[in-house]
Amino acid sequence: MNPRYIVETTKSPDQTVADLQVAVKEHSYGVLHTYNLQETLASKGHNLPNACHILEVCNPAQAAAVLSADMGMNVALPCRISVYEDHGKTLIAMVRPTILLAALSDSEELKTIADQVEADTIRIIDAAK
Repeated sequence: MNPRYIVETTKSPDQTVADLQVAVKEHSYGVLHTYNLQETLASKGHNLPNACHILEVCNPAQAAAVLSADMGMNVALPCRISVYEDHGKTLIAMVRPTILLAALSDSEELKTIADQVEADTIRIIDAAK
């Protein structure tokens, strides 16, 4: 299985970010922060020719369950969804939570949570595309 989940959309990056923000809320998650890497790098004197936005998203109940099971898993939180341009296409992508947590822990409890979070975030991405 590909460790990344990636879909293409015909929308602009800005419209995709806006639609993702709506989909995140509709699925009982929240957007903690949105980074615009193109603007950030430009402010540091580096040109990034393609749009690149990263949304940090979180479901508080799922995050609390992960951290209650293993506080060290804070390194894997929050989930990140990226919207970026590549070769004239707008893409939405994430690292699969199941792959990420499996690399950090063999806990069955965490696997169950990661399965649910992955299903949720795929639904969020698919709703926004």
